[in-house]
Amino acid sequence: MNTKLKAWFAEHPQVALAFSGGVDSAFLLHAAREAKANVRAYYVISAFQPQFEREDARKLATSCGVKLTEIPLDVLADTRIASNPPDRCYWCKRAIFNAIANAAQLDGLPVVIDGTNASDNASDRPGMRALQELGVRSPLRECGLTKRQIRELSREFGLPTWNKPSYSCLATRIPHDQPLTAEALAATERAESFLRECGFSDFRVRRCGSCARIQLPRDQWDKLLNEHETIRAALAADYDEVLLDLKERTSE
Repeated sequence: MNTKLKAWFAEHPQVALAFSGGVDSAFLLHAAREAKANVRAYYVISAFQPQFEREDARKLATSCGVKLTEIPLDVLADTRIASNPPDRCYWCKRAIFNAIANAAQLDGLPVVIDGTNASDNASDRPGMRALQELGVRSPLRECGLTKRQIRELSREFGLPTWNKPSYSCLATRIPHDQPLTAEALAATERAESFLRECGFSDFRVRRCGSCARIQLPRDQWDKLLNEHETIRAALAADYDEVLLDLKERTSE
């Protein structure tokens, strides 16, 4: 394990981890266990998270022998979030981490941590301001671990998430100032679930008016074009048209 990270947990032996089941939080959970810290994982259930993420989080927590606490949160009840302003992520993070902090306090865990790493740019992540205001600690960032290093270490430790594509919440698929609704978010999840079942990976289905704009790596374009009729038919109930974004998606 990274010596700085081990020392960090030695100073903070009781922690509540905001857990998504992604690369960073999975590695952080493993590191906390290796450091013999008293760690509990917390997963916030909302309209912004697809079912597969929840299932991944459950499996990973179980494999690490860590209790996973699931916290339901109605993010759409907050108009500062549902109206989808440019700083939506700030208000959403505040709601999520307030919920986790309250649960952690009841469990007697004094420090809330998250998987923000040294590659994350604070200037374009308004949610990071909320974390700072709430006193959430980010051990990976504080110890200088980049996304690439975390993937490499995860592979060395045999974690199944080492090459898992990065995944942002469903709300990011809808343009700012276009209201977020349960129906639009559910349509996004259905579309992305279908494409995942078709064998696509590391993609996004972004809403563009009444259309679905699919963004994916260049090496998957031919597959999309070859299967376009099947995809159009599957998405027709939720979108008028299906478009290919000619700006390819690049992996982190």
